[in-house]
Formats: sequence, structure tokens, C-alpha cells
Amino acid sequence: MFRQLQNIDSAFRHIRSFSLVFLLACMAVSGTALYLSYRQVQAVQERIYVLAGDKALEAFSTGRRENIPVEARDHVRTFHRYFFSLDPDDKVIEANMRRALYLADASAKRAYDNLRESGYISGLISGNISQEIAVDSVQVDTGQYPYHFRCYARQKLIRATSILSRSLVTEGFLRSVSRSDNNPHGFMIERWTTLENKDLHTQNR
Repeated sequence: MFRQLQNIDSAFRHIRSFSLVFLLACMAVSGTALYLSYRQVQAVQERIYVLAGDKALEAFSTGRRENIPVEARDHVRTFHRYFFSLDPDDKVIEANMRRALYLADASAKRAYDNLRESGYISGLISGNISQEIAVDSVQVDTGQYPYHFRCYARQKLIRATSILSRSLVTEGFLRSVSRSDNNPHGFMIERWTTLENKDLHTQNR
């Protein structure tokens, strides 16, 4: 009888040990599954798919610090394109300037006011002259904040009988601001000045 009791007690200990090991194994498997699922969800959330026609292109999200030089150069290009792309239409000029002035501080507004007061804008309109700009390069120093930049570009003044080419060099500083629809890069151009704006050559049309 005592042997039967010992067998029952031994069997109970074995069952308890087996149940405990099985429980720990289940917890380990569940924990591993949850961890792997969490990592998979994070990896999926970092992927962005952009539809281009009938194709889905994958894009990856990164921190802003990694993109500062690229975004800063594009901000400077965008500002110069709006500020210097002028057609002989007062409404077009005002619309472009309004977009440009969202990207810069009062230094750009002063430059625009000087162009108006000097008669440059009215001369474009009355002479049916279009002005275009092509940015050659933008140098941005991200080693010190606010970021200093220098922009090298070429201007074309298109008249009825000729095309005047000019070289343009400007510089300024970039300060970080909140992103918005009017300022998607989140930069503000400060202390913007023109270093060079000289005639290169004239081409007959």
C-alpha cells in the first residue's frame, strides 16, 4: 500500500514538473512570437508605397537629420525659382513672390520692394520681358546652425529681339521652422543677400 502511495506521489511530481516545463516553454514561445510580431509591425510601418501609374514604388522613412542637406538645397532652389521666375503679368509676379516670401524673412521682402521701387518689375511688364532662372549649384554648411548657404545660378531675360544671360550668386542662412503647406521643407531663409548679378552675354533671337 505504501509503495502505491509512493508511486502516486512520484507520478504527481513528474506530472507537476512536466506541466511547469511545458508552461515555461509556452511562455517562451509566446514571448518570442510577440517580439517578432512587434518588430515586423515596426518594419512595415517604416515602409511607404508611392503609386506611380500602375506601379507601387517603395520608399523608406528616415530621420530629418539624414535629409537636412538635401532638403536645405531644395528649399533654396525653390525660393530662387519663385523669386526670379517672372513673366510680364502682374498677377503671376505677385503669386510667385507670395510663394517665395513664405520661405524667407524680411530680407527677401526688402529685396522685392527695392525691385518694385526701382521700376524693375514695371519694366518687365511694360517691355513684355520674361525672366527665367537655372540654379547651377547650392552649397550648404550644416556644420554650424543656422546653416549658411551659397547659391550659384544663371538668369535669362527674354525679350522680343534678344536674350540676356546673367550670372547670379546669393547667400544667406537657413533656420528651422515648422513645416506647413506653404513651407514643406521647414526652413526659413534669413539675411539673404545678392553677392553678384552681372551680365554675361546677349544673344539675338
